[in-house]
Amino acid sequence: MRLLRSVSGLTIAAACLAGCGAAGPAGSPAATPQFVQPASETAAPEAIESAPAAPPPAAKAPSPAPAASSKSAPKAVTVKYVFPVDASNVDFHTTHSKYPATDLFADCGERFVATTGGVVLEVSRTDAYVKGRPDGPLNGGLSVSILGDDGVRYYGSHLSKVQDGIEAGTRVDAGQLLGKVGKTGNANNVCHVHYGISPPCAETGDWKVRRGVIWPAKYLKSWRDGGQKSPVAEVTAWAAAKNCKA
Repeated sequence: MRLLRSVSGLTIAAACLAGCGAAGPAGSPAATPQFVQPASETAAPEAIESAPAAPPPAAKAPSPAPAASSKSAPKAVTVKYVFPVDASNVDFHTTHSKYPATDLFADCGERFVATTGGVVLEVSRTDAYVKGRPDGPLNGGLSVSILGDDGVRYYGSHLSKVQDGIEAGTRVDAGQLLGKVGKTGNANNVCHVHYGISPPCAETGDWKVRRGVIWPAKYLKSWRDGGQKSPVAEVTAWAAAKNCKA
């Protein structure tokens, strides 16, 4: 089990909560973040056999029962969850200012890793946030979002660095390094990762959803203790109830 930071760390971190949490752009400030929806696996087309010539009427046999289809049901996907900051002294709150998300407080430079296996959706390598502007997609500074194999989007922002090779469309494994804890964007000069869980409601630009729509704390507690509590049901229910409107 990972150790909690001191109470004083929570007091300092609380100052960050009032302004933290939206996504940043990818590439340069003028670029639109690239979103890649991973293609679903497509089975190879089955060979088409020529029908045999019909036998004489007296010799005609009854048609055999159709074989069961191997594609009648999707295969179950086994998903591994890991705590998204690979450090021993991470604090986080059960609440967050304005909307459901959380802030993972750790020293700048600690490892931010993939919550589960999946595909990178959006990457911001440029901090174009301007203090005092209204909330918007630049709030997060440097950031990465992935679409997990469970169909859930996991987003982390305020990073100090995005790992080389992490690009839209890149396949990642659970626990793989995505970047480093930082204080870019509207992090109020406090080292942490803003962490949001959401459905991938739009291909790009849905920053209000991407920044977080369900409370992550109970899942984070499970993953930090080696558990495998899944947010799939809660995320699916939110999308159905809210029609992806945050």
